Amino acid sequence: MQKIAIYARVSKNDESQDPSNQLNPLRDYAKALGGEVVEEYVDLASGGNGDRGNFLRMFSDADKRKFDLVLVWALDRLSREGISNTLGYLERLKRNGVALKSLQESWLDTRDEGLGQLLLAIFSWVAQQERKRIVERTKAGLERAKRQGKRLGRPQGAKDFRARRRSGYYLRYANKKSSPKIQAPV
Repeated sequence: MQKIAIYARVSKNDESQDPSNQLNPLRDYAKALGGEVVEEYVDLASGGNGDRGNFLRMFSDADKRKFDLVLVWALDRLSREGISNTLGYLERLKRNGVALKSLQESWLDTRDEGLGQLLLAIFSWVAQQERKRIVERTKAGLERAKRQGKRLGRPQGAKDFRARRRSGYYLRYANKKSSPKIQAPV
């Protein structure tokens, strides 16, 4: 029986995006493939960065050959980092004898060679472009809010304790007052 891992990712940690929307169909897909799901990895983070806890754990387990196949909802759930990073991830899986298969993109099955490699490069680029468009839409929304007079960021008078701590503000203040009661917040 084929050992299968499932990887799911959503960008927002709120009710608008629920990983179970990906997990349930992926579990059914694994069953239809006649495999056994041995692990599920779920991240609540952007796909534009490979520094995601369960993403890294999945690759560590792949290095240990804990599974033969990774199922994903779609390629952009795995990564939005562009062609070279995405291909690097797939090469790492391949070196460990682990394949990747997408539920939504039937062409994406790394067990097949040839056309899949070309399409993979194209769709990795598309995922990266979509990430750029998301950033642009967010910036446009912030600009619109500014033009409408909405305040963005910290409320007036809020103090940035981390920046002050990094800059040495609290230590200088404490030394100036020479009061042993004043300590930088942790």
